Amino acid sequence: MAKVNIKPLADRVLVEPMAAETKTASGIIIPDTAKEKPQKGKVVAVGPGTKDEDMTVKEGDTVLYGKYSGTELKFDGKDYLMMRESDILAII
Repeated sequence: MAKVNIKPLADRVLVEPMAAETKTASGIIIPDTAKEKPQKGKVVAVGPGTKDEDMTVKEGDTVLYGKYSGTELKFDGKDYLMMRESDILAII
């Protein structure tokens, strides 16, 4: 995992979304137009937290997040999501 030169502020987390599934469990290939937005990603940068709340996730964690969570951004040709830690549903 390459080091990203973005430092999230407060309780924000930078996530690199994982690729959307291309096949169903039974082996059916999913066309691009029907693919769900990925809801799983790898944490690449974490803010320091707030004075009331310490951060739970850390760099390298694989997380699940809501379908419409975060703000999409592109940096050095890669897609990322910036979201609040509270948008993350679970660490897996």
